[in-house]
Amino acid sequence: MLRTAVVGTGYLGRFHAQKYRDLNNSELIAIADPNPERGLEVAEEVGAYAVTDHRELIGKVDAVSVASPTLTHYAVAKDLLEAGIHVLVEKPMTSTVEQAQTLIDLANASNVLLQVGHLERFNPALLAVEKEINAPLFIESTRIAPYNKRGSDVNVVLDLMIHDIDIISHLVKSEVKDFRASAIKVISSDGADIANVRLEFENGCVATLIASRVSNKAERQMRIFQHESYVSVDFQANSARVCRVDKTQQSDDGMPVIDCNDFTHDGGDAIKAEIAAFLHSIETQTPPLVTGEDGLNAIRTAAQIEAEWQLVTAK
Repeated sequence: MLRTAVVGTGYLGRFHAQKYRDLNNSELIAIADPNPERGLEVAEEVGAYAVTDHRELIGKVDAVSVASPTLTHYAVAKDLLEAGIHVLVEKPMTSTVEQAQTLIDLANASNVLLQVGHLERFNPALLAVEKEINAPLFIESTRIAPYNKRGSDVNVVLDLMIHDIDIISHLVKSEVKDFRASAIKVISSDGADIANVRLEFENGCVATLIASRVSNKAERQMRIFQHESYVSVDFQANSARVCRVDKTQQSDDGMPVIDCNDFTHDGGDAIKAEIAAFLHSIETQTPPLVTGEDGLNAIRTAAQIEAEWQLVTAK
């Protein structure tokens, strides 16, 4: 039994607490939140006790999810890693590259596990078709959603697009060579709400990414084009399609035959899978699916985009 806890009781933090409570190899000890009423509410729901300071967890737990607001990730995770506690920190890992590197160094020095909560890596639709993606040539991703105050403490790249930056980097397995980016402020006073980015990788792959948090609908899709194959993933519907050119057949009009297979997964629980993988990595002393280095890479790309984009304020 690993003694576990959750810092932050917002939308995701509550879910994290529920999963830790339900997993057989977890003993959920405590919930930490500076808001005592909210912390106590969630703690009572999951059968744990509540504290208002994450440092009160030190010496009492083995593993912690940090699901507090993004701007607090670094300070909270730093305290826990220095105390020898395994940490699953929600995305984005930190708000700066330097902070992310410090957390990686601390985890290594303390010999503890650091996993980053890029939840879409555990989406059952992506996992079902990932083996079909081996040499992407062109990728396009769209991630749009209605405005939500949750996550608005950072710009839309760190809030939404970072999911796709991480996935694409994971699939392409090549360094970014060049990029073009533009962004628009619509509602937020400081950060962009809509961004359009084109990434060019060293191996020749090109990816275009669109993210918006001022849409009237939600959509999370990615399309991957390869030589003689095409893969599409709908992260929202937990569905995917793989199409391949069948060289053994030819249609009557001489056109190539394309075979498509659809994958649909009902009731997938990516958060539970993410936390189960975190605990399994601790128990087996194996690297997590999403490492601190993965989180750092996504933040580095996001920071480069933010530094170079042409930011426009809607009028």
